[in-house]
Amino acid sequence: MTTRINFHKTRFLISAPDIAHLEQHLPQSSAIEIAFAGRSNAGKSSALNALTDQKSLARTSKTPGRTQLINVFAVDEWRRLVDLPGYGFAQVPQAMKLKWQQALAEYLQHRECLGGVVVLMDIRHPLKDMDRQMVEWSVASELPVLVLLTKADKLPQSARMKTVNEVRSALKALQGDVIVEPFSALKGTGKEKVLSILDNWCHPQWLLDAINSSSPSE
Repeated sequence: MTTRINFHKTRFLISAPDIAHLEQHLPQSSAIEIAFAGRSNAGKSSALNALTDQKSLARTSKTPGRTQLINVFAVDEWRRLVDLPGYGFAQVPQAMKLKWQQALAEYLQHRECLGGVVVLMDIRHPLKDMDRQMVEWSVASELPVLVLLTKADKLPQSARMKTVNEVRSALKALQGDVIVEPFSALKGTGKEKVLSILDNWCHPQWLLDAINSSSPSE
């Protein structure tokens, strides 16, 4: 399975505390953004590192809840990956949780260059309240959603697929463009399939038209 984009070239671009700061430095443009969201212990940073074949692109921490900013990574001139603040970790103060949730909601609802949302959930504890809300927000915004059930290596194959099918069934009622896949940053499970999905998201016709129109004529 091949992709047209070399995700290995992804580099850190900017951090922002909220969408206002983000748009000040990265105003709406012809670039497309793919957002990564999930609970603070869902393995979001590990997934980003695995998908880009980099050990420290996104910082991982033994203390979940450290990612308090919107972190933007440039795949190339036209495409970005966005690491949204982790949500739902019990040891984070309630005021901080609310602040992060507001940042998440603002980004999903107002960032017009957003082309898709990857929602990461620990395969052993999927579909918590905020997970469901994140998927519902995305579907309501008519965005494609990729639900990654992370740490798939923690379960045997039979239990893994049972959980995948249960989550697919639970989210089918939303009637949105929702894909559910198992993933393991440690073992590489699902990596090629995920990269293929991201590659497709990164090639919408409006972006291809913008790239073509910006190319110098011969």
